Amino acid sequence: MSRVGLKSLEIPEGVEINLDTDNKQVVVKGPKGELSHTYHEDMTVKIEDNVLTVERPSDNKEHRSLHGTTRSLIGNMVEGVTKGYEKSLEIIGVGYRAQKQGNTVVINAGYSHPVEVENREGIDIEVPSNTKLTVKGIDKELVGAVAANIRAIRPPEPYKGKGIRYEGERVRSKEGKTAK
Repeated sequence: MSRVGLKSLEIPEGVEINLDTDNKQVVVKGPKGELSHTYHEDMTVKIEDNVLTVERPSDNKEHRSLHGTTRSLIGNMVEGVTKGYEKSLEIIGVGYRAQKQGNTVVINAGYSHPVEVENREGIDIEVPSNTKLTVKGIDKELVGAVAANIRAIRPPEPYKGKGIRYEGERVRSKEGKTAK
């Protein structure tokens, strides 16, 4: 039984949800912006008394998994347009640094050339210090994808711990060749 799918979603003040049942689309508008999502045709989304519920037609495995996923995605959209999402990254290594130049972020991560990361629409990349980055936006999936792409420029290596990692991420270090 999907526990997440059975939870009803209370719509906060300042958030407007429009349902297009013909096209199976949800549009969420809030103080920070607007997001839309097309959900699976088997799911039924209803709004009654400022409470959104997702219902499934049967108890087969596919419908159970879609039930929780649909409820979760709509909940993330509501949270995104009210609070927003952010991921913090830290750069560790001698000579590794980041700086903002206009609409792009230039990252020096030990390569022969600096790597430039463009700001995507709906995403704001801030550089509070030259070894810290913050990715902010209203779309949870997009924020996570941009942060993962920045981390992939130079993932943390296990011997010295150099690289780009999420804030608070713990990298297990290995011993070198001389250890017996």
